[in-house]
Amino acid sequence: YEAARRQGVSRVIFASSNHAIGYYRRMREIDHDVAPRPDTRYGVSKVFGEAMARLYADKHGIGSACLRIGSFQPRPLNSRMLSTWISHGDMVRLVRCCLDAPVLHFEIVYGASANSRSWWDNSAATRLGYAPQDNAEDYAEEILAADEGEDAVESLFHGGPFTSLEFDGDTGKID
Repeated sequence: YEAARRQGVSRVIFASSNHAIGYYRRMREIDHDVAPRPDTRYGVSKVFGEAMARLYADKHGIGSACLRIGSFQPRPLNSRMLSTWISHGDMVRLVRCCLDAPVLHFEIVYGASANSRSWWDNSAATRLGYAPQDNAEDYAEEILAADEGEDAVESLFHGGPFTSLEFDGDTGKID
């Protein structure tokens, strides 16, 4: 961000991650205004990046869009991705609308397609002009027939398998 400021860059698109909010329970739909709840140190690094984006937006006027990217794959691969998937085409559409938005100060948006099973209210992205065209539901029948399921911890949280990393199931504490 400092290099961008020194070069006179007026807008930055930051590749954040859904792991910045991975410890929210799946039963709760969340939006761009929720407090961070990272699920790993990786998620913490993304929260730090979002805070840096906010600082440079407020202090230096660098417009920033933080994309909390879900599962960026050619197609969804498991049942979790039926909620978190973003197609390659929709990712291009999301970045393009963030670059082209007439006004951008600071926004957090979710990098997700128009998934019927989404856990995320992406109205902030809609306000910027994002209109996703793909839906993971197109793959649901095939995925659910082949899915092996998730462990007891990852099935509870937005972050999925990241919430089980470094988790000691016997004590409930992080290793």
